[in-house]
Amino acid sequence: MIVVRKLGVPYRPEVAFGALGEGGALVIDEDTVRAAGLGSRECTEVERRERAELDRRLARYRTGRDRVPLAGRTVVIVDDGIATGATAAAACEVARAQGAARVVLAVPVAAPQAVERLRHVADAVLCLSAPADFAAVGQWYDDFDQTSDEEVAALLAQADARRTGTGRAGTAGAEAQGIEAAGVPGATVEVASDGVVLPGLLTVPAGAPGVVVFAHGSGSSRTSPRNRQVADALDAAGLGTLLFDLLTEAEAKAETAAREHTFDIPLLARRLSGATAWLRTRTAVPLGFFGASTGAAAALSAAAEPGSPAAAVVSRGGRPDLAGDRLGDVRAPTLLVVGGADPLVLDLNRRAASLLRCPHELAVVPGAGHLFEEPGALEAVAELARDWFVRYLGPGQDGS
Repeated sequence: MIVVRKLGVPYRPEVAFGALGEGGALVIDEDTVRAAGLGSRECTEVERRERAELDRRLARYRTGRDRVPLAGRTVVIVDDGIATGATAAAACEVARAQGAARVVLAVPVAAPQAVERLRHVADAVLCLSAPADFAAVGQWYDDFDQTSDEEVAALLAQADARRTGTGRAGTAGAEAQGIEAAGVPGATVEVASDGVVLPGLLTVPAGAPGVVVFAHGSGSSRTSPRNRQVADALDAAGLGTLLFDLLTEAEAKAETAAREHTFDIPLLARRLSGATAWLRTRTAVPLGFFGASTGAAAALSAAAEPGSPAAAVVSRGGRPDLAGDRLGDVRAPTLLVVGGADPLVLDLNRRAASLLRCPHELAVVPGAGHLFEEPGALEAVAELARDWFVRYLGPGQDGS
């Protein structure tokens, strides 16, 4: 990513008299400056304002991540189109200053005269169309709406995760990592946890007050339709969600070990804690845990860890009893949801509730079995979970 800013003529900002880029790069079109009758004070004021905006965007997009080193490399700079060529020239200058051995500029559309000027700036210019009637870049797009800072930051975070192969987008700082309020529906992510990389689905609506991390159980995965239905309800309420696989593909498929893994609560809890740490480097909003079946025990065990960021926990038809003596260490407000037609699990949840010392409630869905397959049962679970998380992850809440 190279951030550049156009320097627009004050009374006609769409007309560029130059551009600036990070590292002090500055390109000035003296002909335009003279034609517009601009004085040095006017030019300096525009430069000051655009430099401040450039610095703001750099902080928003890149904080916590180092620039990809360009020294000795061929750099392909891509833009949406070129009108005057000032910003493209500034981007080329930035790349050269960072040590690029060769600079290639690639665009879908550009003004013919700009292409000719840029051939003296870049080592090569690739342009699909340079129409004689070019007036503005936007005229060649069906949709030329502005791209939000949140969308750019989210895409950069995803690209960094793919580049590093760790799922990490950098160090702490919510806005810098671009996941908080990213507005990315069901983005595929790779979650680095417990020494493995696990596939996941991350959704964070714009302005989300919190993110709920799902812990699946009994060999289920991020594609679980029941958990996906609950996640959809949370997303619709403005909350973010992360659904990820607690087991690797090999672990889930190993016939001799699959059941052993699904009941290995310490393993599942470590994976959940690792995923939480991965997510914590990307957002500062409160986090919640939603556990199903054996995943409920994993969620409660992870929430019992010293310093756990969990601000709320919901268990659906779960086995909280498998968390054992960790139950007494849970501090996050906990909701246990059980089907009224699931007497064994209901009894186990009642016993588990008696061991909890945190704020907690036991909600029974009348007539529902273990899988909540009855008409309206899963909808009831989704509503209960939604209300609990909104209550404890909402604005001004800290989970205490």
